[in-house]
Amino acid sequence: MRRDDLYITVPSFFRCPISLDVMKSPVSLCTGVTYDRASIQRWLDSGHNTCPATMQVLQSKEFVPNRNLQRLIQIWSDSVARRQVEADSAATSVVVPSPDQVKVLVKQLDNNCFSSLAKIVCFAKESEENCEFLARMDGFLNAVFDFMRNADSDIKLIEQVVKILDLMSSKILDKKPLLESNCLSTILLVFQGGCLDSQIQSVRLLESIAVDGESMLKIAEKDGLVSELVKSIRKEKDPRLIEASLSCLIAITMPKRIKTRLIQSRTIPELKNLVSEPNTTVSIMEKSLKLLETLSSCKEGRAEIWHDTILLQAIMQKVLKVSSKATEHAVTILWSVCYLFTDEKAQEAVVSSNGMTKFLLLMQSNCSPAVRQMSADLLKIFRVNSKSCLSSYDTKTTHIMPF
Repeated sequence: MRRDDLYITVPSFFRCPISLDVMKSPVSLCTGVTYDRASIQRWLDSGHNTCPATMQVLQSKEFVPNRNLQRLIQIWSDSVARRQVEADSAATSVVVPSPDQVKVLVKQLDNNCFSSLAKIVCFAKESEENCEFLARMDGFLNAVFDFMRNADSDIKLIEQVVKILDLMSSKILDKKPLLESNCLSTILLVFQGGCLDSQIQSVRLLESIAVDGESMLKIAEKDGLVSELVKSIRKEKDPRLIEASLSCLIAITMPKRIKTRLIQSRTIPELKNLVSEPNTTVSIMEKSLKLLETLSSCKEGRAEIWHDTILLQAIMQKVLKVSSKATEHAVTILWSVCYLFTDEKAQEAVVSSNGMTKFLLLMQSNCSPAVRQMSADLLKIFRVNSKSCLSSYDTKTTHIMPF
């Protein structure tokens, strides 16, 4: 494997036996062989009932995440990324300005702005102490806010400003200026037209200023912002942007008006695509289910979810398969839809996805008391409406990995 001038040796057991690529989501069959989730899912969906590596007939087509291997791959990937960054840094030889030089740069912001801002970004990246230094500097934040208020069409200049604010977000005590309409318009401009890193930084900046109901409403009611956030969680987008956008949407979606706006913006179909995608990362899956859980807390969200049996089945499949967080979010959604709505069609979709067995297993596991109670509530509903299903599903076993 070659990345620019950096040659990388990939450990053989990091490669999927089917695709031969580094595994993104390693899962193990009952034979003990590990594959990338997408590759083995395609193999099974095409009608095969054997393990591709051993050709043994599968006693069960269930597979479980190989967490240990996934952690090893992540550690290796991070190491490769660090080596690339070090190589890039050595090539560019960026000189970080001193605090005294930064003071001069701040005074010169009106002249040669891009160069000055780029150097200030380098200074802020260097350490938390440098960000604190900038936050305490008289007039600096006011100057940055003025750039946001009076931004013109120079997207590269605005990107530098957003980078600085993103780096300093935890040090800015008063973020109200960023909630002004023209500042939000500038953030939206970067979100729509900036490079990928700038888009992610603009989304993180939005999340950092969503500190109360008033700020959440101002962000959500800014024309175009919610629709852009929803577009950015499409499964074909970069995973880093998807994750940042999901975090932002979760942060602003407490008021009911915003939940309704998100539902009207077709957020649930995009979340359905993420939940159904076999290569979705654990973190994105957890956030997708968390946002679905939030939207299921209002009747419009519950109604849209219980009308979609494919989405319900996809949610049910994540129970005991991804992580304890994902399981808790999934069970809460199913409880909201099946227990509060008591819709028979929704209940049938859950039962057909091995729901009875999984809820029984949850009641016997070390999950949280809330999940255990919701599982008990769901089983009561299923016993009343589908007594015959219980005895049928009690005889089955599900291979799960403890969290």
